[in-house]
Amino acid sequence: MSNDEGWEPRTRLGRKVQDGDVTSMRQALETGLPLKEPEIVNQLLPGLEDEVLDINMVQRMTDSGRRVKFRVVVAVGNRDGYLGFAQARDDQVGGAIQKAIDVAKLNVIEVDRGSGSWEDQAGGVNSLTRRAEGKAGSVTVEIIPAPQGLGLAGAETVRNILELAGVQDAWTKSNGNTRTTVNLAKATFNALENASQARMPQHAREVHRDVEVGE
Repeated sequence: MSNDEGWEPRTRLGRKVQDGDVTSMRQALETGLPLKEPEIVNQLLPGLEDEVLDINMVQRMTDSGRRVKFRVVVAVGNRDGYLGFAQARDDQVGGAIQKAIDVAKLNVIEVDRGSGSWEDQAGGVNSLTRRAEGKAGSVTVEIIPAPQGLGLAGAETVRNILELAGVQDAWTKSNGNTRTTVNLAKATFNALENASQARMPQHAREVHRDVEVGE
């Protein structure tokens, strides 16, 4: 398990992780304590990968002239049941990417994987346990459990997120302005989060909702 050099926890959960009282991401999420330090995720999920899903230049007129910022959409995951998502803005692309990665880590969820297809044997973790639906803006994404070996049927953005979450087999349906990558990605994440919240303790659910996706 890796340590972030010089990390001094500022939160109760961070101190529990550093002291060894919390040793897994599942334990951390089940405490119901707010996840406010990306170093916690670095320590508990050392194999976490990040993927930039979209980079968009945003222009805004101000009193001092035209300001340009970059909006970046990022997903993080360990390809084994944990996933985070965020978007962030900054004057530089690199800064926006790093901000988005850090916020995505604070939004990490445990994906409720299983073998929810009637064609599968119970006990697998290749798909989801049940249908899941999420919405963002005009976009709605539905994820349907599929039998082992089918693969991922859906748009590239949806597939990328499911792969990072460790979902190997699923049918997906999407409606709305699906060309808007940020909403398509967020709707997919929301679908997985909605499915996961069925298992999350109520107090943890309320605290997790307090951590908003940053911009």
